[in-house]
Amino acid sequence: MNNPGLNSSNRQPATGNQRLTRTPSHVMASWLRALRPAQWSKNLLLLVPVFTTHAFHIGALGQVALALAAFSLVASATYMFNDVHDREADRRHPRKRHRPFAAGSLPVAHGLAAGAALFAAGLGLAALVGTPFLLVVLSYTAVTVAYSVYLKAFVLVDVFALAALYTLRIVAGAAAIGVDVSAWLLAFSSFLFYSLALVKRDAELSALARRGGADAAGRDYHVGDYPMLSTMGIASGYLAVLVLALFINTPGVKERYTYPNVLGLLCPAVLFWVSRLWLKTSRGEMSEDPIVYCAKDPLSWMVLATMIVITLAAM
Repeated sequence: MNNPGLNSSNRQPATGNQRLTRTPSHVMASWLRALRPAQWSKNLLLLVPVFTTHAFHIGALGQVALALAAFSLVASATYMFNDVHDREADRRHPRKRHRPFAAGSLPVAHGLAAGAALFAAGLGLAALVGTPFLLVVLSYTAVTVAYSVYLKAFVLVDVFALAALYTLRIVAGAAAIGVDVSAWLLAFSSFLFYSLALVKRDAELSALARRGGADAAGRDYHVGDYPMLSTMGIASGYLAVLVLALFINTPGVKERYTYPNVLGLLCPAVLFWVSRLWLKTSRGEMSEDPIVYCAKDPLSWMVLATMIVITLAAM
């Protein structure tokens, strides 16, 4: 897996710009991009079971903090392996061609070594959290690898895999603090994350359509598929709201919360957020990763803060 462009025998004389790109600051910036720290925001999903089970004690918070660190290390390792594996295809993509391994900013061998070190460190921390959490992390890794090398080439299968990766983070959070994941939470998260995964694919196809392309490279999608993907994604997001509304009216909620009716305010908050995401997608304003988009979107943070306040008020 050697990169010929980085082999000293094939290296061309460096120009002034090329010498500049090999400065320590540029190398550090390249490594930072390879780690994809912005993607760590997805791992905040590990905190969901803390809120749903009211596990706000020091022991649970310490466990989930360690779990967050472990999951972030493993996630960065999988991103690095994925970027090394996809570097040839990424070079043909208008945005992904700037990734460090596709652009040749970092040697492939260094990326594989760093990825292995991150993965080992992440598994070590995961083992400290506990065996159930370690097993979920290994399952997440298996799905990620399967997605990177095989599943993403199949229409809709890739979207189900992405939704599963989001949901596994919630399962991991529950395993870290030793609680069960309710069927309601699994149903809600599955519908919601399926919608978000379709946002990602729809945004990619919409961008491809604007560039005049016909097919998504390496994926079994045609540019004309995005209207149907939008329909499925919006329906799935609204089903998540329906599941939430039904859950709020279950006897268990009335026993757990002092003011359970206040939780009904969560439904319009989620409905507004899902609708706005799809509206942004239809306008071509959505990035190709909705979670990263939301992490940078002030209004999404306002909706999240509102939902937290509603939940605490109901308690």
